[in-house]
Amino acid sequence: MTTLTEPDTVTPRHSSRQMWAILGLVLLADALDVIDATVTNIAAPTIASELNGGESLIKWLGPAYMLAMGVLLVVGGRLGDKFGQRRLFLIGMGGFTLASAIAGFSPDPILLIAARVAQGAFGALLIPQGMAIMTKAFDRDMLAKAFGLFGPVLSLSSVGGPVLAGFLISADVFGLAWRPIFLINIILGVVGLIIAVKILPCDDDADRSTVVDGWASGLLGVTMLGLLYGLIEGSTNGWGVIPIVSIVVGVLFFAAFAYRQRTATHPLIMPSLLKNRGFTSGLLVCLVAVAAGTGLLFVLSLFLQEGLHVSPRDTSLGLVPLTLGLVAAGFAAMGGLVAKLGRTLVFIGLTVDLVGCGWVLALVTYSGTNVSLWALAPAFFVIGVGIGLSFATIPVVALGDAKPDEAGSASGSFSSIQQLASAIGSAAVTSIFFQAATSGLGHAMKISLIVVLAVTALSLPVVALMPRKAPSEPQQ
Repeated sequence: MTTLTEPDTVTPRHSSRQMWAILGLVLLADALDVIDATVTNIAAPTIASELNGGESLIKWLGPAYMLAMGVLLVVGGRLGDKFGQRRLFLIGMGGFTLASAIAGFSPDPILLIAARVAQGAFGALLIPQGMAIMTKAFDRDMLAKAFGLFGPVLSLSSVGGPVLAGFLISADVFGLAWRPIFLINIILGVVGLIIAVKILPCDDDADRSTVVDGWASGLLGVTMLGLLYGLIEGSTNGWGVIPIVSIVVGVLFFAAFAYRQRTATHPLIMPSLLKNRGFTSGLLVCLVAVAAGTGLLFVLSLFLQEGLHVSPRDTSLGLVPLTLGLVAAGFAAMGGLVAKLGRTLVFIGLTVDLVGCGWVLALVTYSGTNVSLWALAPAFFVIGVGIGLSFATIPVVALGDAKPDEAGSASGSFSSIQQLASAIGSAAVTSIFFQAATSGLGHAMKISLIVVLAVTALSLPVVALMPRKAPSEPQQ
């Protein structure tokens, strides 16, 4: 997701019409990212069934995308500075479109997962360039209008992704089942490329002296791949030598990544940020809350389809109350509550999330797989409100103690952590769900909810270590 920061000075180089066209293009790119990050929440069971991918494919569909995005997001921004934002935007959009086509036509699980990784990798090249292009081309009034549109567009995209997937699968367009959820990106991507070639400014200020720490990104990538592969392989096929070795390798490479961060001349995360208690505690809360929340959203979709035997379309509609609560709370948080309440709002959001999860747990405990969508709707809305209040607030409040020259690194770090946490959460909670499913899907949902409740509750004391207030002014 694009990190919104405001520059010290902006020299407008385009007419109002051109600036609106650039804004539309950047919003299209970010919407594609959000939609593709969420679209498999609904589609995973259908895809796994058709490709005979089983539990393993379901577990990898979301994390594969998020893993590549999270590892390469900061690097993508640095590459834009080094080689030019226009060039990286075109490469990212073209690669994302091609990867989407490969995903849509994939005949087997391995190629599909590879395509999802490629989508995330090219998305990481694409997404950071948009805001950099706008800050160079827009005046302050236009930037303010742009910032105001990002929230609604991305929120609608987060709702639209699962709903679109549900309707496309149920419509079975041209007998393609789930494939149109990826193939539609070909049309949007080609349109985006044509517009980008025509309107994006030339790269006349690329700085080839910019240092990109590829070693750190590689170490982080192996860390996440080792941990996720070990977790998914162990929970699917048993805890033999391979998954245990994979997790050990992940831990060792994380140690190497941490050492690299301490010794590198240009680390991915500024060392001063890691010494900032408010920032590091916010990063930890973000990691735990996003992992638990993302994992919960994924298994709720699985429970509705596999446990309640609800169609993909009705599943997407059944989750609309949750997404509406998320959107409404997110707007409320960014509309003034976060500035007024600071970390208290994070605590409130996580507490409301716990109430919603407890409500669903009570319903599933009482009714099992006989619970209705109408009974779940109010609880889903409460979960959405809790997630919306906390997810939108954590990164903003965590920057409360950051210095102006640390804001860029801090924002990029949070964007990456959110993606990596989403990958970890989707894999971990889904693995727990399938492990417990041997005793029934109602039991699996209860165990998953208990784990999410426990993990979320553990993050509450850490909130007290975050800065009391959000930054009073936009980070420069």
